[in-house]
Amino acid sequence: MAVNIEAYQSIQQELDSKKVTLVAVSKTKPVSDIQTLYNLGQRDFGENYVQELVEKQKQLPADIRWHFIGHLQRNKVKEIAPFVHLIHGADSRKLLVEISKQGFKYGRTIPVLLQVHIAREETKFGLDEAELKEITGNLSGLNNIAVKGLMGMASLTDDRETIRTEFNYLRSLYDQLCSLATYHLPLTTLSMGMSGDYHIAIEEGSNMVRIGSLLFGSRSLER
Repeated sequence: MAVNIEAYQSIQQELDSKKVTLVAVSKTKPVSDIQTLYNLGQRDFGENYVQELVEKQKQLPADIRWHFIGHLQRNKVKEIAPFVHLIHGADSRKLLVEISKQGFKYGRTIPVLLQVHIAREETKFGLDEAELKEITGNLSGLNNIAVKGLMGMASLTDDRETIRTEFNYLRSLYDQLCSLATYHLPLTTLSMGMSGDYHIAIEEGSNMVRIGSLLFGSRSLER
């Protein structure tokens, strides 16, 4: 399936009106499809696989803002550290330490989102509430990262109320961090919502959504 330009323009107009950032999830899709959306004004693209991201970054315009939205292994951080715009899936202090280390190496402060496990599936990655509080309570030594907010993925289910409850929970954690008087991070981003549930996510406070299949066509196991 080619890029659905009509769908892109409709979604972008909707999100612009709500001040929500669209990350076009371009994993497994050809460079030509990304270029098509780029030519229409899209600048934020999300990739799940390090090698694929690195190859695409070399071939496409330099002003694209690349989001890494997959599960990031520590030994792969160095490959995207020079250029990645935002890492969505920071889910351990060990990973944060490595991202900061590579940021120092390349003279960058790398923006990250802390991924929180909000879904019922055990296969989803992410921090639980206690781990989130432990990490945000002690960011000493992590001088080359900037925690910008939280990210989470809802359960893969048709039960809309379950999805809403999970997004609401993540929003509550985000609000708690934003409201703590002693909290020194200027949080700006709550990334939740994909092709099948982004409307609910926005209603629950998301200001960044990750949409792939509505723009590029369906993939296996994607909402």
